[in-house]
Amino acid sequence: MTDPGLPLSQHTDYGAERLDEADLAADPSPQFDRWLADAAERGVYEPNAMVVGTIDADGVPSSRTVLLRAHDERGFVFYTDRSSRKGRALAAHPVATLLFPWYSLHRQVIVTGDVAPVGDDESDAYWRTRPHGSRLAGTASRQSEPIASRDELEARVRELEAEHPEGSPVPRPGRWGGYRVTPWRIEFWQGRTSRLHDRLVFTRDGSARGEWKLERLQP
Repeated sequence: MTDPGLPLSQHTDYGAERLDEADLAADPSPQFDRWLADAAERGVYEPNAMVVGTIDADGVPSSRTVLLRAHDERGFVFYTDRSSRKGRALAAHPVATLLFPWYSLHRQVIVTGDVAPVGDDESDAYWRTRPHGSRLAGTASRQSEPIASRDELEARVRELEAEHPEGSPVPRPGRWGGYRVTPWRIEFWQGRTSRLHDRLVFTRDGSARGEWKLERLQP
């Protein structure tokens, strides 16, 4: 039995900040940009951090936190090793959810959509913006694969450092690249007093080209 004195039993009143239909942009893309900017301005730690949920080939769900690297009317872009667990999951089931948990603002955004790899040119352009050490790490690590020790991983990095010293280019591994989530559902959630939260959801048909429909969900 859980000890009632532990933090699990605490109750937080999320306050009176409200979210009304009239407050939202007609399209969820600029509305998301507005909330993301607000999260950054109000000091949320890594406001572009998001939990990506996928479905493995055997139907088992999995989730992990990654960073949003681009967003526009086409969708939400993140980068990873495509041979990783998430990459294999997306190859089997090219659909995902993205959760932006802005706890200190009592807000969250949940995105659901179809996923497709971004082009090589786009992946190359982003790869070149990464710090040198991150490029070495991305090359050395076979993400999600077992390894005997951290020493072995660090030895790989040292070998790459000798091949590609600071200031020299590091080629992007073919297995590393971006994914774009093209949304067909985006929920904006605002916490309220007594758990009577505001939940406003934009949805459109599966073609991802239809008009957005807005509706309110019960908390």
